[in-house]
Parts: sequence; C-alpha cells; structure tokens
Amino acid sequence: MRQIILDTETTGLSTSHGHRIIEIGCIELVNRRLTGREFHRFLNPDRNIDEGAEAVHGISRSDLETAPRFPEVVGDLLDFLKDAELVIHNAEFDVGFIEHELTLMQHTQPRITQHATVLDTLKLARKLHPGQRNSLDALCKRYEVDASKRDVHGALIDAELLARVYLAMTGGQTALSLDADVAAEARQAGSRRAGSRRAGDLDLVVTRASDDELTAHEAMLEKIRKSGTCVWDEPAQDG
Repeated sequence: MRQIILDTETTGLSTSHGHRIIEIGCIELVNRRLTGREFHRFLNPDRNIDEGAEAVHGISRSDLETAPRFPEVVGDLLDFLKDAELVIHNAEFDVGFIEHELTLMQHTQPRITQHATVLDTLKLARKLHPGQRNSLDALCKRYEVDASKRDVHGALIDAELLARVYLAMTGGQTALSLDADVAAEARQAGSRRAGSRRAGDLDLVVTRASDDELTAHEAMLEKIRKSGTCVWDEPAQDG
C-alpha cells in the first residue's frame, strides 16, 4: 500500500483572503515503511506573509524571492501524489489550499480526489480520543513521538512527525523501524514470556517461532500496549 504523508505551510489561514502555499512537504510510505522518497518545495507566493503565520513557520517573504511558483512544480507534485492515499492532519486545510492553487492556474483536474484519496488523521484522532486535544503537538506527546528538534513548524518535518503519529494511532508503531533499544527490550520481554510457558500433555508437533520472530512480535505488542488497549492481551472468548 502506497501512502503519502503531506503537509503545507501558507501565508495565512484562508484562501478566501488570497493566501497561498509557500511550502509543501511529502514523504512516501509503502506498506507502512519509509521508502526514502520525498517531495519538498518552497514556493514564491507573490504576496506578503501574515505576521502570525510567519511566527509559526519562520518563513519570510524575502526567503522565497528566488523560489519557484506553484505552476512550475505542480507537474512533479501531482506525479508524486498520483494514485496514493494522502495522509494529512486537518486535511480540509491543506487540500483546500492545494485545490485553490490548482484553480488559480486553471488546471484541468483541480480536485485532489482526481489524483489521490485522502485520509484525515485529525478526524481519526477525534474518533480515538474524543474530547481531548488532537493537534499534532498533542498527539506527539500522547504517542511519545519525539518532536524536540522542531523549533518552528515546517512542512517536511511535520510530515515526518505525522508519519510516526499515524503509525502509532493505527497499529501501535511509533518508530519507522525497530532500533537497537526496542529490539533489546523486546528480547527481554520475549524471554520472560517464553519462560512462563509450560508444555502441554498432548503429543502434538509444534513449530515454534524463531527468536527473531518472537522479538519482532513482542516489540509490536509493547508499542500497541503503550498506545492503548492491546486486543491480544484480552482473554479469548469461546464460540
């Protein structure tokens, strides 16, 4: 499954006030793993940036004087997004801005749904955590995703943080790959669980999981437990 984690930065909050995109950041996931492919562009908006917006992302108009304009990069962008599922936090905002840019340039296919499908992680988070704060910052804290290196918002770094949050929300996976610490912790957990098992009396041929398989399995369960209820820990129901 191919997914694109997407984020934008803009000159302000509303296209109705003529605001434009100034940065697009996308990273690719295939089967829930980073591929290393990304799309990242700064854009010249041909207008001033609201003071409040600049305080959030730290990008000034002078930073963008030599940047390309949206029509110059749209072909590469749509090729990157084509036939993928876009994973976006507060998708209405980012999709609205992209479609606004497509409409301004009179693109023949101005709707995002003509190029890709969209999954809104803000709506997903609200279903999972009703009544709680579900901003990207709040979700990073809830799922223990390290956002300490982000001084200001940026499209590419926010896309990477969202990828980690999304994986945690949908499967308990907070790391894009198992690091050495997680693997070591999983081995210890696997050893404890293996030592507590007792062989049954039935004369059955049993194919046991390898150490590597147990390690990967336990690491995933531990991540799921940290993010919420782990259904595999619940007693099995008869019938």
